[in-house]
Amino acid sequence: MISVNNLAIQFGKRVLFSDVNMKFTAGNCYGIIGANGAGKSTLLRILSSELDPTRGTISFGTNERLSVLQQDHFAYEELAVIDTVIQGNDVLWKIQQEKDAIYLKEDFSEKDGIHASELEERFNELGGWTAQSDAAALLSGMGIAEEKHYLLMKELSAKEKVKILLARALFGNPDNLLLDEPTNDLDVQTVIWLENYLVNYENTVLVVSHDRHFLDAVSTYTVDIDYGKIKLFAGNYTFWYESSQLALRQQQMQNKKTDEKRKELEEFIRRFSANVAKSKQATSRRKMLEKLNVEDIQPSTRKYPGIIFTPERDPGNMVLEMKNLGKTLADGTVLFDNVNFNVEKNDKIAFISRDTRAMTAFFEIITDNDKNFRGTYNWGVTITSAYLPLDNSTFFDNNLNLIDWIAQFSEDTLESTLRSYLGKMLFSGEEVYKKSSVISGGEKMRCMISRMMLANANVMVLDSPTNHLDLESIQAFNNTLVSFKGNVLLSSHDREFMDTVCNRIIELTPNGIIDKQMTFDEYIDNEDIRQVQQKMYK
Repeated sequence: MISVNNLAIQFGKRVLFSDVNMKFTAGNCYGIIGANGAGKSTLLRILSSELDPTRGTISFGTNERLSVLQQDHFAYEELAVIDTVIQGNDVLWKIQQEKDAIYLKEDFSEKDGIHASELEERFNELGGWTAQSDAAALLSGMGIAEEKHYLLMKELSAKEKVKILLARALFGNPDNLLLDEPTNDLDVQTVIWLENYLVNYENTVLVVSHDRHFLDAVSTYTVDIDYGKIKLFAGNYTFWYESSQLALRQQQMQNKKTDEKRKELEEFIRRFSANVAKSKQATSRRKMLEKLNVEDIQPSTRKYPGIIFTPERDPGNMVLEMKNLGKTLADGTVLFDNVNFNVEKNDKIAFISRDTRAMTAFFEIITDNDKNFRGTYNWGVTITSAYLPLDNSTFFDNNLNLIDWIAQFSEDTLESTLRSYLGKMLFSGEEVYKKSSVISGGEKMRCMISRMMLANANVMVLDSPTNHLDLESIQAFNNTLVSFKGNVLLSSHDREFMDTVCNRIIELTPNGIIDKQMTFDEYIDNEDIRQVQQKMYK
């Protein structure tokens, strides 16, 4: 349990949040949401004592242990993988080091023997004798092969280190667990493993994530940081989003009677509770929603960007044709080969691969940015495309203000027109005169989306479109692509994004493609496809 009393944090004159009083209790997972810069990570840093609050106190249950997901991937380079995980339980690790030091003493005394015996008892209580096997089970569950468990951390790849640091945070069943963006750089199978692990976790979890599918799968409560306040809502992210949008619509309909509003909200709670009952979530989560008071549902004060794509013409029957496309890196790594398919009208395709470089290489080829490949591709004569690349740094290698920056991509250079496009992406007032070279990663992504809106294209090519975006921008982008009348070709780490937008999955492999007309969730749950994957990656 974590108790927060009169908490406030202020940097200079800027107040992130104040007057925070709440309890986080065992058996619940609290999904923390808020716009970029609202204070989500700051809240976790305060709870972990990494940062002192301006005022207020944090307290934990008696003898409870706190574990935090470390962000420094190079902190344990000289430590063995298995020891890095076990060290996550600092109490157990210290006891193990202390008793080992006693046994190594040449002048081992009776007093040492008594102390060692006490340490052994405590070590046993903490599960010390099964620590190696417990740590190994966590690592194996995350896909770290057994032969790597005793290597030094510096010998592993960056993505493997991410998994090991996650295993370190989970090790020893901590009473309180703080996870800041735990799904970053994880493959889909590891994310699913983590979802199942946290759904069955009986202690207290607080998690910050931009992965909506993950938040929906694990959260029993949503902690909303908005306009200097922190509010607690029952239910997961989707429940919070849909209920706040419903309440906002009701607020805008001033003539709607109070009893009609109440009935609509009650029906929404019943419908959502029924959906939760059918999901993987625990029964307690359904009961929580059933007890929810209608008065708890309030409109959000969040601002969502206005992402609107308006194709000048519909795509024709011939969209994109691929023949024997292949790409090999300079070191001989085959990213994909024998790629043959046609993009059909109404296709919205998610491209996936075990090597994430494959999707970027594929998109760079079909957008004429890479000429070093095998095979051919042809776009239809009716097609105009807009491309959102993974790396947008070259677009901002200048000192233009945002008005002049967006003017590069518009035939209409009237400031009022340019302001309207930037305004849709929440750049208002004097913000449009910011220099493009110094804006944040999220602001750059919003500028790139403004550029795409100006293109009036009928095909969207999107490489990791949710990178750097806050949940509001991700939700708006997602909603727009669902209703978009043209074609979408995308790759993403956001499972919800792919599952709700795309109706076709193409997996790029070194030995051809796997091509299925289905949703992403259906694809990853299909046992027949897993058998095909084993053959394709040999």
